[in-house]
Amino acid sequence: MSRHRSSAVPLALLYAGLIVYASLYPFGGWRWPVDNVLAFLVLPWSRWWSGFDLVSNLLGYLPLGLLVFGARVRGGATAAASAWSAIAAGATLSLAMEMLQNGLPHRVPSNIDLALNVAGSAGGAALGLLIDWLGGIERWQSLRQRWFIDRSAGGLVLLLLWPFGLLFPTPLPLALGQVAERAHELLSEAVEGTAAETWFASLPASAPPGTGLSPAAEVMLVACGLLAPCLVAYTIARPGWRRLVLAGGAAALGFSAMTLSTAMNFGPEHAFAWRTPNGFMGQLVGALCAVLLVPAPRRIAAGLGLVVLTTMVLLVAHAPADPYFAASLQNWEQGRFIRFHGAAQWIGWVWPYVALVYLLVRVAARDDAGARGAGPPPPRIGA
Repeated sequence: MSRHRSSAVPLALLYAGLIVYASLYPFGGWRWPVDNVLAFLVLPWSRWWSGFDLVSNLLGYLPLGLLVFGARVRGGATAAASAWSAIAAGATLSLAMEMLQNGLPHRVPSNIDLALNVAGSAGGAALGLLIDWLGGIERWQSLRQRWFIDRSAGGLVLLLLWPFGLLFPTPLPLALGQVAERAHELLSEAVEGTAAETWFASLPASAPPGTGLSPAAEVMLVACGLLAPCLVAYTIARPGWRRLVLAGGAAALGFSAMTLSTAMNFGPEHAFAWRTPNGFMGQLVGALCAVLLVPAPRRIAAGLGLVVLTTMVLLVAHAPADPYFAASLQNWEQGRFIRFHGAAQWIGWVWPYVALVYLLVRVAARDDAGARGAGPPPPRIGA
């Protein structure tokens, strides 16, 4: 199989990073060195386990195995070599995490977890083998060439991650990137005990109570939250009706992610409580703008995306301190969603800023033949 630039590579790296976060959270109270970091391998079956633990450890590594398999196959490796690489990657990462958990007072290394993680990686590799055998990888490559330009892996990764960031509670519908308060906490810890501590303590961590957004600003924020992924898609999508389909898909994914997030926090009976009048109007405005910008050239779409994302992060920094929002955050950080806390939280925080960097690169990139969708470049003379 020929080599291709695959979006599975950054996705596999990101997923591995999220596994590290979930395995080592909350990172506090390290005790090191440990006498024997491999002692857990010979421990008997633990008396304390649950069905959820077994399923989460098994399924948690399945996407990693599938992504590593896809990255290796798309990179030119054989299916068999890719499968073994996926299993080895999952086993190595799981072993490293279990060894490091020896030094964390709130985590317990387990040979059962290791075995389930390896089995999950093997399951992902087996799923990849099945997809490859059925021709799914080649069909995906053909579909990607018809829908997207060359070198679109970064944009595809951003689009795939966007709905996952919405699962973590947002102050307003589709409003990602609220990092001001958490950044203030981290910087406060960093300057503690220094000359800057008193000055820094006087700085507000968020907008003062009662100074939230006006209704018009809320509508604009929600509209930007929907329009941003559409413009990212326009920078990599081929012209025409495909962009309209991608914009509709973004609207559907955003609606589904917000509904699922609200249902998880407040119960299925309140799944649609996030649909406020201002939120609905913002989605309507964002969808209309996305339709009107379908014909925009890629570089223009990237430039407009920079404006939209900048507007979104500036507005979300002044989003009101909603008590229900605070309650849902506590539910994620201390309640039953703690296992998914890191993944959704970090995606929701950093997505707008990574998208800003990506669009800056797209604006500055040379519009070569592959980016224009004109097919492969002509052969070099004498090659």
